[in-house]
Amino acid sequence: MGGTVSTLLSFEDLIAPLTSTSIHDRRFIKRAYEFGESAHAGQKRKSGEDYFVHCVEVARIMVDLHMDSATIAAALLHDVVEDTSVTLEELEQDFSEDVAHLVAGVTKLDQFPLHEHTSKSQREAEYLRKTLLAMNQDVRVILIKLADRLHNMRTLGYMSPESQQRNAQETMDIFAPLASRLGIWQMKWELEDLAFRYLNPEKYRMIASLIDERRAERDKYVAKLVERLESMLKAEGIGAEVSGRSKHIYSIWRKMDRKDVGFDSIFDVRAVRVMVDSVTTCYQALGLIHNTWRPITGEFDDYIAAPKDNFYQSLHTAVILEDGKTLEVQIRTYEMHAHAEYGVAAHWKYKESGLQSDQNFERRLQHLRELMDVGRNVDDATEYLDALRTDVFQDRVYAFTPRGDIIDLPAGATPIDFAYHIHTDIGHRCRGAKVNGKLVSLDYVLQVGDRVEVLTARRGGPSRDWLNPNHNFVKTKRAVAKIRHWFRRQDRDKMIVLGREMLDRELKRLGVDQRVSHDQVASLFDVNKTDDLLAQIGFGDIHPQHIATKILELEQREAERKAEEENRIPLSMTPSPPRKTSKNGSKGVAVQGAGDFLTVLARCCNPAPGDPIVGYITRGRGVSVHREDCSNILNCKEPERLIEVTWGDTDTERYVVPVCIKAYDRKGLMRDIGTVVAEEQINMLDVNVRTVSNVATFNLTMEIETAAQLSRLLSKMERLPNVIEAKRVGA
Repeated sequence: MGGTVSTLLSFEDLIAPLTSTSIHDRRFIKRAYEFGESAHAGQKRKSGEDYFVHCVEVARIMVDLHMDSATIAAALLHDVVEDTSVTLEELEQDFSEDVAHLVAGVTKLDQFPLHEHTSKSQREAEYLRKTLLAMNQDVRVILIKLADRLHNMRTLGYMSPESQQRNAQETMDIFAPLASRLGIWQMKWELEDLAFRYLNPEKYRMIASLIDERRAERDKYVAKLVERLESMLKAEGIGAEVSGRSKHIYSIWRKMDRKDVGFDSIFDVRAVRVMVDSVTTCYQALGLIHNTWRPITGEFDDYIAAPKDNFYQSLHTAVILEDGKTLEVQIRTYEMHAHAEYGVAAHWKYKESGLQSDQNFERRLQHLRELMDVGRNVDDATEYLDALRTDVFQDRVYAFTPRGDIIDLPAGATPIDFAYHIHTDIGHRCRGAKVNGKLVSLDYVLQVGDRVEVLTARRGGPSRDWLNPNHNFVKTKRAVAKIRHWFRRQDRDKMIVLGREMLDRELKRLGVDQRVSHDQVASLFDVNKTDDLLAQIGFGDIHPQHIATKILELEQREAERKAEEENRIPLSMTPSPPRKTSKNGSKGVAVQGAGDFLTVLARCCNPAPGDPIVGYITRGRGVSVHREDCSNILNCKEPERLIEVTWGDTDTERYVVPVCIKAYDRKGLMRDIGTVVAEEQINMLDVNVRTVSNVATFNLTMEIETAAQLSRLLSKMERLPNVIEAKRVGA
């Protein structure tokens, strides 16, 4: 894919839109223009254009947002410290402390000391963390960074495919959602479309070509709608500006994907925007539109009375036209439109115009600072970015306290997340919750509009189970960080004892407690001392799912290593490449050095994916696959009949695993066990139940995909009321 190459914009053309800028500010920006052009002289970009073109294009985006002179100057100079010999001290001396501060905020960490072993990805994550946290002091830093990313995305076609994918994904995950959070919709849409172009080029080209094919017909149809709507409003004495709303490629694809419909079903929806002078007039226009066309039930949203979390305000409705087509309508004031297009940058637009109507600016900044505060309790830069993805940039859910205060949380949040959002101490002492007046479990997923009452104990702390992702108790990284911090304050010796108990329990669940030592597990996590590993488990930094995943990786490596040892293959057989076996119950097992052998998983030890395995050549029944520590293999009288076998491609395979569950008998126990199995989308092949002295023993045979899935299943089983233990059989 090619990229957009720009020619160097002259200083006069750059500042042409700044009609009300003072002579002093124009001279200030011109000095920055000339300084940057001189500093970057001779430097080229991968596109072949002069490097300074990029700086001017970033500054042009700042001009379009009507930013102040210091921000425009900093945009022109944003790369001089990183890519030339110019220092921050020189910028402060030649321009101002304000400009130097803004340039420092967007300068990469190559200019700052980091650990010598820090990887490139870690450095990039640390740079993003630094830039995002700098927004807490000055939001203009992130506006320059967004403009920098936007122009880089416009010219991404000249980068390597790997860089294209990495930058596009990062843009979709962080920068486009950040633009949305800042309320700068025009930047959000373009970032999303540019990222989508590289992440899914086939879908992008398909939708773009379809839009081009239908554009003339669609524009003609929308123009008639706009003319008719303007006439209707004028007849009622409502002065309004009506325009068609373009649909963006990524938004069309998202709707197609979410609603599982074709392009025509989305693109045939016409959309217009109505802008008026006052809030009262917004509702008058809405009434006229609803009286003229039939509104679609459930498609009306009043974001004026209840603004979005990024302070977006507008009325949204959808109606059915006479020809049966759908018309989407946005109704807003001119001021709301400015905030929707420019977001926090609208503050400088109003300031430039001498208006004082942007009274929400400080409230917006405070809201953003609170969102970014997730980084205060997260030390690792990569983990910080993950926290932003989950806590800040995901879809939102709005719940209410009993007093009616709105609590803004990411979609999927639970009552525990709600409690920690209110106050750390309330989170620590949370023991239950009522949602809309009814008791719910702590893993209940909050819905928009839920009224939540947190039930607390007088004293005490969080449960370690809250940190186990298998239980889905906590969604937000902020709550996780606070829970971990609580446990770190506890006595280390107690945590070591607790960690040992948790590790033993998990190894027993996985059926490897007799052959995997604590020292081996410590080495899997690159921990030198076993006590340090146990402390990390006790503190909640390492949870059972981590352990299951590491052990599975270990067993897979062992299987691969042994598969390469040709001296274990019987000499009477000719070596041949691994192959997938027949579908008779042993898919995913590859036999080394064998012909067209049938393989069967042995019932005596029930091997599962990741277990070290060995084959036994039977008489007339092909190869029987056993675990290496199976007693029948260890006591084998004919070792010459043993053959090397390995697990093949298990990405989509399922394996039979027997599980034993012991529980005090009660009504509904079997139903609850079946529900857990169904929720995990696991196929239960066989079940046998025996009850002795009110203790029920369930022997289940199930198909699982990975050890991590098995660990998650057993963990959920043990949480069921009356269950004593749940473990894998045949270990």
